[in-house]
Amino acid sequence: MPDIFCNTSPLQYLHQIGQLELLPRLVPRIAVPTAVADELAKGRRLGLDLPVPETLSWVDIHRPRSEVVLPLAADLGRGETAVLALALESTDAVVILDDGLARRHAEVLGLRLTGTLGVLLDAKHAGMVADVKSLIDELQALGFRLSGYTRDAVPRLAGEA
Repeated sequence: MPDIFCNTSPLQYLHQIGQLELLPRLVPRIAVPTAVADELAKGRRLGLDLPVPETLSWVDIHRPRSEVVLPLAADLGRGETAVLALALESTDAVVILDDGLARRHAEVLGLRLTGTLGVLLDAKHAGMVADVKSLIDELQALGFRLSGYTRDAVPRLAGEA
């Protein structure tokens, strides 16, 4: 089983649509960088409905060993760069990222990746959710950005065409 490293937005959006528990049903554990835990805490202090990773039994919080290199990932947030750094420290990693630039960095680095929509697709294929299209509607109502192509493709991939 690969090490799973998750960024802020997948945790945020899955939590906000009531689907955060899909993660531990799909994989036994995920790792969250301290920078992601800090971003979530900052958002909660601003009044946002966000999860508390420190209270989730299936989440491990880690700090990358090589934080000195994190500023080298230009134009990425602290959470995204920490996810990439932790993944590079692993011999078998998957990153969960939504940001397009962060995903491109992961691809260039040769990392396997998925995102919030990938988690929902995996859950649909595992019979854990009945309808991905309605969950996408909920995500978009929360401000989740996706292209028209992706908006059409994901339900088709879920067998909901």
